[in-house]
Amino acid sequence: MKITIVAGARPNFMKIAPITRAIEAVQTQGKRIFYRLVYTGVQGDTSIDASLFADLGMKAPDIYLGVSGNNSTELTAGIMIAFERELAENPAHVVLVVDDLISTMSCAIVAKKQKIKVAHLVAGTRSFDMSMPKEVNRMITDGLSDYLFTAGMVANRNLNQSGTENEHVYYVGNILIDTIRYNRNRLIRPIWFNVLGLKEQNYILLTINRHALINNKTNFREIIKKIIEKADGMPIVAPLHTYVSDAIKELKIQAPNLHILLPQSYLFFGYLINKAKAIITDSGNVAEEATFLGVPCITLNTYAEHPETWRIGTNELVGEDSKMLGSTIDKLLQGEWKKGTLPDRWDGRTADRIVQILLNE
Repeated sequence: MKITIVAGARPNFMKIAPITRAIEAVQTQGKRIFYRLVYTGVQGDTSIDASLFADLGMKAPDIYLGVSGNNSTELTAGIMIAFERELAENPAHVVLVVDDLISTMSCAIVAKKQKIKVAHLVAGTRSFDMSMPKEVNRMITDGLSDYLFTAGMVANRNLNQSGTENEHVYYVGNILIDTIRYNRNRLIRPIWFNVLGLKEQNYILLTINRHALINNKTNFREIIKKIIEKADGMPIVAPLHTYVSDAIKELKIQAPNLHILLPQSYLFFGYLINKAKAIITDSGNVAEEATFLGVPCITLNTYAEHPETWRIGTNELVGEDSKMLGSTIDKLLQGEWKKGTLPDRWDGRTADRIVQILLNE
């Protein structure tokens, strides 16, 4: 069996790495299963640091399709053309796509038109907001997929309600937890940690990525001011992409306890999550990692891809409401945070289940 695995952005690799290790493990047992790793972006992509693949214990992509751009239509067309060429030169039995990116949808369409089976990793997630491009990507990909690998029963229910046939849905668990479990004892304290005078469990980790949050400048200002106010001098560690740090600098807010840093390597960032007193983020992946590690997490969004993080985990949703954010931080710092539990099948064996399903089919 030949599997082409597609990544379209840095976070995809965190979910792909366990799959590649699971395939390599069964290869040593004599199973005839092979994979080819495709990255749809350019080889010099600055979001992919040189250490990423070593940190994750995986090889670098076999090919970079070299497609980039900000226009979604052009990006979709470019990826489809390049991926069609890739499949013509390197045929596959299954194309495995991840999450809800333009690359996810584009490569699923190309594979289906080539009569190649499509496997969607982290299927069934929904925001129920069709104004979000990612929601469109999810629904199209799910509709085309022959294997829908879900992380939780909520995702299963979403697919069931959309009319998806049950025999195509496989509840395998959260693939991101495979990566956390694999790397938990490999996390590295950043070399600058002591230089900033940080102490474990005595700083707030802040991560922001969503353009919609940043572009509402008045509200964004209120959110940043509220975080600084409620931290009351406690260090705020903020590894941010340039467009986010620039947006914060434009606010002209002076705060000596706000440490804006460059994005960190995977093992450095994992250490920061694991040792934080609390996390404030707009990232679903970070909220999942926080739930696994038992770290209090506040998400600046009205929904979570995996509702388990706030239903039984350590996560709380506050949307983009600065007042709700402030009261939630108060509750956290007063020691009144809920004690989360680990959701079902967050056991680090998701990749093994996926590879076994593909081998059985």
